[in-house]
Amino acid sequence: MQKRSNQREADYRTWNLQDAKARLSELVDRCLLGEPQVIARRGEPAVVVLPFSEYENRVGPRESLLSFFQRSPLRGANLKIERAKETIEALRDVEL
Repeated sequence: MQKRSNQREADYRTWNLQDAKARLSELVDRCLLGEPQVIARRGEPAVVVLPFSEYENRVGPRESLLSFFQRSPLRGANLKIERAKETIEALRDVEL
């Protein structure tokens, strides 16, 4: 396990994969104390372990497609969408 010196990277620890496997409980405990943990493979950062609540905050709630369209500023704008007939005909004209 090594502590990073870069300011941006100073908030987390980096573990090599073997140490992370052997000391997973410690890694998780540190993570739950608010320290994101980085696991490196072959010396290169590979994954970040975060508390689940922080992951949810970063990803945000999943929105359904229906909700997305319902909150659209174009809702109720009575848009007319027309398709070019030649495009539709070209799509339907299929040789078997």
